[in-house]
Amino acid sequence: MGFSPAGDPGVPDSRSATRYLLWLAARNKLLFGAGLLLGVIWMVAQALMPAAVGRAVDGLSRRDEGALVTWGLILLGLGVLQAVAGILRHQCAVRNWLAAAYRTVRLTVETANRLGAALPRRVATGEVVSIGTSDIDQIGHAIEITARGAGALVAIVTVAVILLDASVPLGLVVVLGVPVLMAVVGLLIRPLHRQQHAYRDAEGALTTRAGDIVSGLRVLRGVGGEAVLSARYRTQSQALRAHGVRVARVQSLLEAAQVLLPGAFLVLVTWLGARFALAGEISAGQLVAFYGYTAFLVSPLRQLTEAVDKVTRGHVAARRVVRLLRLEPDLRDPSRPVAVPDGPGELVDVESGVRVPAGRFTALAASTPEDAAAIVDRLGRYTDSEATLHGVPLRELTLATVRERILVADNDARLFTGTLRSELDPRDETDGATLDGALRAASATDIVDALPDGLDSPVAERGREFSGGQQQRLRLARALVADPETLLLVEPTSAVDAHTEARIAARLGAARAGRTTLACTTSPLLLGQADHVIFVEDGKVVAEGRHAELYETEPRYRAMVSRGEN
Repeated sequence: MGFSPAGDPGVPDSRSATRYLLWLAARNKLLFGAGLLLGVIWMVAQALMPAAVGRAVDGLSRRDEGALVTWGLILLGLGVLQAVAGILRHQCAVRNWLAAAYRTVRLTVETANRLGAALPRRVATGEVVSIGTSDIDQIGHAIEITARGAGALVAIVTVAVILLDASVPLGLVVVLGVPVLMAVVGLLIRPLHRQQHAYRDAEGALTTRAGDIVSGLRVLRGVGGEAVLSARYRTQSQALRAHGVRVARVQSLLEAAQVLLPGAFLVLVTWLGARFALAGEISAGQLVAFYGYTAFLVSPLRQLTEAVDKVTRGHVAARRVVRLLRLEPDLRDPSRPVAVPDGPGELVDVESGVRVPAGRFTALAASTPEDAAAIVDRLGRYTDSEATLHGVPLRELTLATVRERILVADNDARLFTGTLRSELDPRDETDGATLDGALRAASATDIVDALPDGLDSPVAERGREFSGGQQQRLRLARALVADPETLLLVEPTSAVDAHTEARIAARLGAARAGRTTLACTTSPLLLGQADHVIFVEDGKVVAEGRHAELYETEPRYRAMVSRGEN
């Protein structure tokens, strides 16, 4: 009955939150079914114990030693069965919780990867974070509580049958009273559902704002906007606190109802049982059994109300997960992908006229950074276009093929937590010489030498211990380690000093020998080292050639490069 959180999560049923929860349960049918069965055995064994005690008391009152021993052994057996079933049920519950939670995490991550560059435009950062930190917990509880809820329901039915057999009025009280109790609790579940939904929306929005403030703190301080954003965050935080208070208010009423209503119900059952015993309608053993049931029924009733509460919470969380899973990426794989020849090939952006020759170091100098970014997005197929590789339109290739053969490295890329070695070589497939060569080409060896443990030194979140220029060099080294067939670099040296830039410019071409490389830059140092320079103005190619030739013959190119030099 084991499971692997790292296994294939499968294709989710995202038509509705209910269908998603049912799909999660069905993904581990054996484990989920075993949990249900063990939950029923666990609760029914407890439900039969008061009956066994009552029969033993009746045997004692008749001085029937055989009946006393028999029912005593039955009670012992029920106790052992209840203990073993309880242990196994708990193990199944934990595994069901983990399976549901981590399967949801896997699906969320896969959806984020599938959406790619469209993710920030389609979903707030706080929404994704809340799914991974809060919603998976609620979904896991909704799956694991079903075993206890089913056991509680069967146990209540078992008690009702036993009471009906002993006394019809008492049995009817249980049969009719339990649905009334659940209906009253249900009246509180609906407003709790609404309040939790509102709280979850507010929490996601606040998390997004917090991430924006942290990531842009330097800029905010520079423009004097820190106080304004802090005030807005404070206001939104107080609104979230008010939402939390409203949720807690309804939750406290639900908790109180879970104690008060079953307690009042059990007082009624006890009072009726005592009256029937005094009237001689039930035996002494049955009276003892009734008292046992008054104590026992507290547990299944609370289990049942808790199940309703957690399933409701899980439904709220599943609704948000389903909303994310339904999102479609901006770009999709073609229904009939086309094969493309192996090896470097000419990459062409039809819209601008940019042609990147295969196996050469090409530089693209655009009059505005936006033009260069748009061209790279088309060549890397981050936006749909008529761009081609080997004469084959990129839209006719699978995205996996495009990503494997064309790597876009821009300054929006992040450094991640972990060792520097795993950061530069995530697949752990590169030998030391290749890694050293990439660091040297990116002029980043001094960064590694300054670290206490070299490449084994830990990298903090987003590489915050490194300066902007150091991060840029490490990102370049990471791209060189990947050694893609085609590498598109966007302003790879914009944050480094002139001496470092000169070293990178002198080494980059050799490091990428035989591979296709396009560097979008206006730096004369990089442009001077390129085999071919393409000058783009107003989104169109206006001139091509060597840097020295364009500098002499194109006044607009010379003016742009001179401004960059200054």
